[in-house]
Amino acid sequence: MYQERIVLTSRDILEKDFKIDTRGYRPQEVDKFLDLIIKDYEEYNSIIRDLEREKKQLVEDNISLKQEVRNLKTKIDVLADSETSGNTSNADMLRRISKLEKIIYGKE
Repeated sequence: MYQERIVLTSRDILEKDFKIDTRGYRPQEVDKFLDLIIKDYEEYNSIIRDLEREKKQLVEDNISLKQEVRNLKTKIDVLADSETSGNTSNADMLRRISKLEKIIYGKE
């Protein structure tokens, strides 16, 4: 994904040979190559910053989703408990009503 943004590889830098003049390496050739290296370093730094921002956002999303899962599990547990106790109390209420009807209407 990011490879197309980088011009030089470590092998390119390692194997670079400069032509030698009577006074040493050609300054323009060295400067041109160093400019390429600087451009790549700036690009690497940009990529690292982008990835760090993306990582930070993903960590925040992960924390948020974990919290949401915890909250939903808690709600499920509460609903399951209330449903269980709710069915019992509803059944109790129906039995009591039935007994009262029998007493009132004299069908006991």
